[in-house]
Amino acid sequence: MHPPDKPTIGYVVKRYPRYSETFIVNEILAHEAAGWDIRIFALRGPEDTHFQDIISRVRAPVIYLPDRLQKTSEFWDVLRSSAAQCPEMWRALGDFTATDPREIAHGVSLAALVRQQGVTHLHAHFATSATTAARIAAHISGIPYSFTAHAKDIFHESVDPADLAGKMADAKAVVTVSDYNVRYLHNRFTPGHAKLLRIYNGLDLDRFQYRSPLDRAPVIVSVGRLVEKKGFHYLLHACATLKEQGLAFRCSIVGSGECDTELRHLAERLSLGDRVEFMGSRPQREVMRIVQSAAVLAAPCVIGGDGNRDGLPTVVLEAMALGTPCVGTDVTGMPEALKHNATGSCIAQQDVASLAAELARYLTRPADRERIAIAARKHIETLFDVHRNAAALRACFASGQQPVVRSQSR
Repeated sequence: MHPPDKPTIGYVVKRYPRYSETFIVNEILAHEAAGWDIRIFALRGPEDTHFQDIISRVRAPVIYLPDRLQKTSEFWDVLRSSAAQCPEMWRALGDFTATDPREIAHGVSLAALVRQQGVTHLHAHFATSATTAARIAAHISGIPYSFTAHAKDIFHESVDPADLAGKMADAKAVVTVSDYNVRYLHNRFTPGHAKLLRIYNGLDLDRFQYRSPLDRAPVIVSVGRLVEKKGFHYLLHACATLKEQGLAFRCSIVGSGECDTELRHLAERLSLGDRVEFMGSRPQREVMRIVQSAAVLAAPCVIGGDGNRDGLPTVVLEAMALGTPCVGTDVTGMPEALKHNATGSCIAQQDVASLAAELARYLTRPADRERIAIAARKHIETLFDVHRNAAALRACFASGQQPVVRSQSR
């Protein structure tokens, strides 16, 4: 076992690595830079075809939990094997009789690994299956757990309120990524609300060097999975408005997803073939170059029909750090980063006219670009530095007291 001043933290995630979850990698790297010992426990292996280059910098070992149990006998084999490390497991499982067998297998396997690896605290990302595994493992092993709630895991129509309330009540701390989320969870769930902490996802600012946007080509960039909540349909309609106004510009859309074909067809119907380029998924280093060469980044996020929405898109924070002004919407935590006409532009979701107007402003007014970009970089340095925010999270792990970064809700 490790001494108290050298804790071993087990990070529990659904998949690792995952292209879209660089914020988790940033957090782990910050802990490692501070000298903390990390283990990564993944419920499933990767399914992406592209990966970010920063993954190679992570020193923590990755341990995959048993997932594809084809037979009932395999499930019982996992339980018997785990019981050798945690004989108290059988009694503890009485509290999880309604839990899916695969999640039980994840949790008991994790409990055994916690014992083997000398893990002193478990932290899960997303309040779904990863937190279920952490909760079961913590219950069996007796060590504390915490989790970070993001967006889909608390807003989607599939969220089970009773399950989430139980996870919040049992956790040592419940972290979430915006003041908006803190208010939402506080208002909806009484159990565990005193444990609610806002710690923003952070960036390693040494990797995101600011460059003035004063002299940039009239290019709009938008980055994200091609799904409903990202609002790309509204961006294409805004681009059609800009074209009708006779504005010279190009729009680069970086990402892939289920709406790819639909969006391409929409671009054709709007006669945007000469203005809009669908670039697919790209490595982070290339995405950074594309973002930093653009005059403006668009993040026209919306609340989906199923309740799904973004928490606070990491790409917005990255663009602000790099010196690219952003136009976003008033969805969840976005206004906390984009103070309208101060650190960016924040408009109503689905408002195509306002989106087009704000994009046109940054495309045609270099002085506005630079003024906003300078203020945005300062805002990122103040609230979104990963080393400062990861230190706040470590304080939560180590002491059980609330970290220094707290909600500023009014």
